[in-house]
Amino acid sequence: MIDLSHAENQIQCVTNFEDLISTPFHGELNAVCWTRKLIGDFSEIVDQVELNGNMAELDQEVLRELKLSEQGQLAREILLNDMKVLKAHGASPVLNLIKFYERDDSYPFFPTDVYSYHVDRSPVPTDTFLCTYHGESSEILPNSQAIQKVLVPEIREELKKLYDGADDGFDSFLSEYFFDLHYQTKSNARPVSLGLGHLWRLAVDHPESPVLPCVHRAPKEKTGQNRLLLIC
Repeated sequence: MIDLSHAENQIQCVTNFEDLISTPFHGELNAVCWTRKLIGDFSEIVDQVELNGNMAELDQEVLRELKLSEQGQLAREILLNDMKVLKAHGASPVLNLIKFYERDDSYPFFPTDVYSYHVDRSPVPTDTFLCTYHGESSEILPNSQAIQKVLVPEIREELKKLYDGADDGFDSFLSEYFFDLHYQTKSNARPVSLGLGHLWRLAVDHPESPVLPCVHRAPKEKTGQNRLLLIC
């Protein structure tokens, strides 16, 4: 179950793919979840794929070549079908096996990697879809429980030290280097875990969006437990 006790205005749960893609965002609602209890053994797929680096993309050909038990085959069919319906919708799903993401230490006071709460941005109307099948799951945060880091006075002063230009170009600088996409939790913050097997649709910052973009982040992975994540 997903705990919506403190985010019921932000999240709407649905029971099928059609409702997932057609439910309109409005007001505070900027996340839709197709709640599912999936069958099959996804850990079998994770264990069979050799991960040489910190991350690998699993395409359909790789999935189909795996020698799986009946439970593993059930899991594979779910993955293939999720990719199929998302592609038919016009999305470009990518299935990743993740040991860990690269950390960003360019600015010690301001990490801009996916472990930081952030929003996605696009120049055209689109949504972010994601589903965790194995390992730790992503988190989202109600917008009222987050503040843009660039609006925090101490952080803003540090960023101004990095900027070497006219005052009226500072906001463009923040956008160009994606600083304005990142958020800091407020003292009352209660993140929502997206759980395993649920397919989510999150609002993106784009010119025609009627709502605020959904604030989210990748989880810290557990040692020895790789994540299996579909995202687009």
